[in-house]
Amino acid sequence: MSRLISQAINRISSILKKIQVKSLLTAVLLGAILLTNGVSSSATKGKTAADLLGSDVVDSNPERPTTTREWRQEARRTEDAPLERAKEIGKETGEALKDLGKLYPDVAERTLPDEIK
Repeated sequence: MSRLISQAINRISSILKKIQVKSLLTAVLLGAILLTNGVSSSATKGKTAADLLGSDVVDSNPERPTTTREWRQEARRTEDAPLERAKEIGKETGEALKDLGKLYPDVAERTLPDEIK
């Protein structure tokens, strides 16, 4: 009986050791990835996300819902008219893609290495 308990304890301890090694390895790799990416901390120092994205992209259309609550209210308003809702979704998707298209060249310019440009 004591041998069985001893074997169970040994198995549990070996499993815990493997988990710790995997966790440590994961943390080291994640840290290496985060530390070696090309973002300069001095370039973003003191700037908000809206400053980095550009206020014209963030505030591009005040009629578009921006919060989850506004999206849900709009969904309830068009709940009984699926065709109208599909048209609005299509229109908003197009506007969102236009906004993304405005943002992409700047992001690509800042993130691509000079060798690729």
